[in-house]
Amino acid sequence: MAVYAHCYLILALLCGPVWPVGPPALLSENEVPLRPSVLLSRGKLTPIRLPKDQLRRLYFTLQKGSPAFSVAVSPCDVPIEWSLTVRMLQSKPATPLHWGEKKSMAEVWWRSSGAEKLLHTYKGNAMDTYSIPPHTQASFYILKLRSVEQDTRISVYLQDGGGSLEAFPQLPPDPRIRIVGLGMTSVTLSWSPSPSALGHGQQRYHYCVLANRRHNYKSMCAVQEAMRKEKMKMGGKQKAAPRPFLKQEWWNFPKSGQRSSSPLQSESLAVLHVCTGTETVYTVSELSPDTQYYFDVFVVDQLNGTSVAYTGTFAHTHQEPRPPVQPLGEGELRWVTVRGGGRPGEHLSFRPRGWQQSALLTLQKCGAGKVRATITSKADQLASQELSEEVTQIWVQGKPTYVIHLETAPPGGPAVSGQWGTAVKIQASSAYHRQAAPLLPASLQIKSFNKLRSCHSVTLAWLGTEERSLYCVYRHKLEQGEGGDTGRCIGPESRSDVEKVLCKYFQELNPRRAVTTATIGGLEPGMAYLFDVYLMRPWGIPVKYLSKVVRTRREC
Repeated sequence: MAVYAHCYLILALLCGPVWPVGPPALLSENEVPLRPSVLLSRGKLTPIRLPKDQLRRLYFTLQKGSPAFSVAVSPCDVPIEWSLTVRMLQSKPATPLHWGEKKSMAEVWWRSSGAEKLLHTYKGNAMDTYSIPPHTQASFYILKLRSVEQDTRISVYLQDGGGSLEAFPQLPPDPRIRIVGLGMTSVTLSWSPSPSALGHGQQRYHYCVLANRRHNYKSMCAVQEAMRKEKMKMGGKQKAAPRPFLKQEWWNFPKSGQRSSSPLQSESLAVLHVCTGTETVYTVSELSPDTQYYFDVFVVDQLNGTSVAYTGTFAHTHQEPRPPVQPLGEGELRWVTVRGGGRPGEHLSFRPRGWQQSALLTLQKCGAGKVRATITSKADQLASQELSEEVTQIWVQGKPTYVIHLETAPPGGPAVSGQWGTAVKIQASSAYHRQAAPLLPASLQIKSFNKLRSCHSVTLAWLGTEERSLYCVYRHKLEQGEGGDTGRCIGPESRSDVEKVLCKYFQELNPRRAVTTATIGGLEPGMAYLFDVYLMRPWGIPVKYLSKVVRTRREC
């Protein structure tokens, strides 16, 4: 027997076909290797992993007189390509007769003669279904799948008979999501109930709502992949562990029937998801104003672990109510009361003159509490500074209009008109001939000289600036028990002309020598006088020096 077998092998080598030369990649796509394909099971959800640009084949057979079949392919997070081809045979292929020859069922059917026909092709990222009518001939079906963008996962389902797929929930005839309420931080959604949920109730089916700022999702698997990638970015080097196919934890609805919510804390993805049971109306709250959101609704079959997406929609939340903006005139001095207690603050606008579009804003806080001034132009923030009792100068340029937003912290002491808040003096000037904010004195102290003090006069000195400016001196005779400070916010417009005793121009290019003096006469002996010096400017609020009390000599 061994001799006959040896002779048979030699004869097969000499007379048999020539072996193919070259790598397997050069073989025709229609050639089927020994174990290339997966036999597709009926009535079972089959998960398939698709490496990028690698063709995967699945096959199934139908005998003569078989009933209709339906095949569904559900992509995950990226578009895929798939096609269905049928080979119809006149009779069942013969069993291999050669000794020692082993071939898979796919090879046996493929190498048999028969007519081949392309039935269906699809490219996209949504679930696609094709119904196969009954055949009078024995048929061999090849399902080819490919992902051209990246590695992904899909699921394939084959069931006996046509009509709706038993493993997937049914969508209503109108699968659209409707926006029935739109607010500043909330959106109310409504959708038609699924026929599956109406038939079985919440024990098996429920709805899950998804809201995000990126785009609509066509499957819950795509949502899971987006969350996994986002958590990997947020977690740094820690790689998220792979999860079972279609076993996302956030849509496992609790048996008690209560709503479950698990928002993902991420600014970039900004996903909010919640399961609503069998309710078909839900209000998504805690949204950001003036923001576009995308909404998806999924009906979930907890028994099979499958889901189907409604047609997604989007909505733009309303803007926050804009506070009134008061126009500020050129060179106009304005008193503004900024109230706290969570109020939106005060808004003023200024349009500078000149082609340079430069503006000098001078502000001064008068009262307790913290006040911050923020300068914007078309939603772009240009400057932000906390105000003090001293004059604050803000120089901006290059914009046609500036908006000044004044807001305060929790309220302090009483301000203007007995209302709780903080008073702010503000003035805006174009100052188009300047290139920067004007200089302020290095010190606002007023000094008096004891040796130059007499019964009827005193001599005062103060620091000036390098720019030519006007300085005005005011005096006030103090009565018995009267305080010795007029307040930082009391400007020359609030003083009597009788109190004005002197105005002079001064300029010194050397800052170390920028000191000017003035002798004030016509005073009474032994009396205390309050002296104030104001730096007067053609633009901006006058700068008030610290008040100085000087008493004349009783005897000279």
